[in-house]
Amino acid sequence: MIQLSKGGAYLVNGTELIPEGPEAAAAIKAKTGQETTREAAMQGTMAYGILKSHNTSDNMDKLKVRFDKLTSHDITFVGIIQTARASGLQKFPMPYVLTNCHNSLCAVGGTINEDDHMFGLTCAKKYGGVYVPPHQAVIHQFAREMLAGCGKMILGSDSHTRYGALGTMAVGEGGPELVKQLLNQTYDINMPDVVAVYLKGSPVKGVGPQDVALAIIGEVFGNGYVKNKVMEFVGPGVASLSADFRIGIDVMTTETTCLSSIWKTDDKIREFYEIHGRSEEYAELNPAGIAYYDGVIEVDLDKIRPMIAMPFHPSNTYTIEELNANLMDILDETEKRALVSLDGAVEYSLKNKVRNGKFMVDQGIIAGCAGGGFENICAAADILKGRFIGSDGFTLSVYPASMPVYMELVRNGCCAALMETGAVMKTAFCGPCFGAGDTPANNAFSIRHSTRNFPNREGSKLQNGQISSVALMDARSIAATAANQGVLTPATDFDGEFGRYQYHFDSKIYANRVFDSKGVADPEVEIQFGPNIKDWPMMGALPENLVLRVVSEIHDPVTTTDELIPSGETSSYRSNPLGLAEFALSRKDPEYVGRAKDIQKAEKARMAGEHPCQAHPDVKPVMQAVKQTFPDVNHENTGFGSTIFAVKPGDGSAREQAASCQKVLGGWANIANEYATKRYRSNLINWGMLPFLIEEGELPFKNLDYLFFPGIRKAVEEKAEVIKAYVVDRESGVLKEFDLRLGELTDEERRIILEGCLINYNRV
Repeated sequence: MIQLSKGGAYLVNGTELIPEGPEAAAAIKAKTGQETTREAAMQGTMAYGILKSHNTSDNMDKLKVRFDKLTSHDITFVGIIQTARASGLQKFPMPYVLTNCHNSLCAVGGTINEDDHMFGLTCAKKYGGVYVPPHQAVIHQFAREMLAGCGKMILGSDSHTRYGALGTMAVGEGGPELVKQLLNQTYDINMPDVVAVYLKGSPVKGVGPQDVALAIIGEVFGNGYVKNKVMEFVGPGVASLSADFRIGIDVMTTETTCLSSIWKTDDKIREFYEIHGRSEEYAELNPAGIAYYDGVIEVDLDKIRPMIAMPFHPSNTYTIEELNANLMDILDETEKRALVSLDGAVEYSLKNKVRNGKFMVDQGIIAGCAGGGFENICAAADILKGRFIGSDGFTLSVYPASMPVYMELVRNGCCAALMETGAVMKTAFCGPCFGAGDTPANNAFSIRHSTRNFPNREGSKLQNGQISSVALMDARSIAATAANQGVLTPATDFDGEFGRYQYHFDSKIYANRVFDSKGVADPEVEIQFGPNIKDWPMMGALPENLVLRVVSEIHDPVTTTDELIPSGETSSYRSNPLGLAEFALSRKDPEYVGRAKDIQKAEKARMAGEHPCQAHPDVKPVMQAVKQTFPDVNHENTGFGSTIFAVKPGDGSAREQAASCQKVLGGWANIANEYATKRYRSNLINWGMLPFLIEEGELPFKNLDYLFFPGIRKAVEEKAEVIKAYVVDRESGVLKEFDLRLGELTDEERRIILEGCLINYNRV
């Protein structure tokens, strides 16, 4: 159903693919009468045209992008605005929307969440932004309804910032990249490769957008086929998909680790903008007559079948039919995989879910930016109509993605049809996607049309011996399973008919509740703070030399941002840098915080003008060993701190706190074989941390070792390709040399690292 090309290809007239090779030029000329080159055809992609129009430099290889609009939610906007304020923010220079869809419940931490909301409202007034109150819309649905525009670019501080189906190139990044935009700086990247997603055919009845998305993710995540690239959706199959269907596929492209996405547009997208009262934002987008792509993902929509992503990653995909046919084998394989994800910390079993040869599910959730769309919920209602979910342990919750969607479901009867079955309708909230709300019982199995199924994404706490798990499925198959009272069932088994529902967008809800400054700032407004909203602590510049202690060593194939800083209830502390840092790596390495704070004592003493030996007993033997080879090194020109090693850190969320929590605990670097996403590496850099790379193989150091980096400041300044480092043996005084690299850094990124963080860089 999905094929990946082994090389690049040309798309001719938007319909025919010609593989790159010696015969390509002749084939293209025969079909078009034109001659072309690869370089010229690369400019024929939609992505190239949009990036060119937003690039402020005269170099299309080294982009400096200014976005049209920004968007954040309530576990990111406090830190972003606090960082920008510390750097001299006076006014939002572009539309900036602050939504409240993550800490909406205000159920944890006393006044913390509502304090953050009031901070956001007063900042929207003071700096000229837009404020969307809790329960009105999840961040991405509001952006689709009110922000997207064909040919535009949007930057969001949430990894699922994807509006490509609506002709908008959107990028999800860590908060510091939004700070740069607020300070009239640029988003600096190399021109990304562009991969065509060539759709053909049309989905069979019962197959939904999550099924298509999971099928693609399963093929491309593990091999990095689209990592940090743009996915461009083309081909005749696009026309067979509704706007909602395209949106449902598009939002999940984040799980492929691509940079962004863009789709060709047509009358269905024109109708979407008309329905939402923004017809002026529509423009027809198509690749040029000859366009070159660096790779091709061919998707035969006719052959896609209902999918399931088993715990604990969206790429662990099977068809539901395949799972049911090979149940015990696949469950055994999943349990073995879970031993890696869970470090064997708790007992975990799925085979006990099999009863009379059937796999029994405990919970269903249809929610958020992926599942809460109008068509998904209408289809679920059609499948469940006249059925009931039963009075045993199985539960079903449905979260429409916005109040306008919810209101239309009430008006057309789908809401009532779902409620009659025993399902619970809830307001727009992202909680089920990150572990807040609808936490199932210990060892329960939850199927969700949401974005991720990492460990603890359902709210359990591994450190307390609790574990349940999430599988990702489409709303249609979740409904079919609910209709079967928890027996895992693909929606293709549904023998009824799906209704044809016309969507009517009612803007009055937003007009009555959303604060929109229309871009007018009011500097007289006083920002409303709360006791949990804290300023960033002072951070020093990169010293001449560094002594770092390895305080965590992670050998999982991939380390998610959830493991670096947990989601769920810890979200309440996102506006308190030091408070949140106490949770860093708590689910992966509970000793990390104590170890990091321990060596940080030496740096705090040094910054205070005291001798670090007095603060930490290890400093003296380490420095004695170093001085035998480097006699000019002393505590005045050498900084002290921590680092971690992880094979491939940073998959998942865009949350900057995965890096900033390490920084405020004294972290100066990460060491990795590779970084899972650009956004995590960018977060490290923006917080003044060195994103070291080390070749795969046996590590020259181990956890709790001390590493010495002589002349590290000079190496960053002079763009050294290889960084010399040493493992320090405190007892023998021996220094064992090894090599690291920093990878490509822009001049601005180097200055940020040298100054110690983005805040310092902007203060200079």
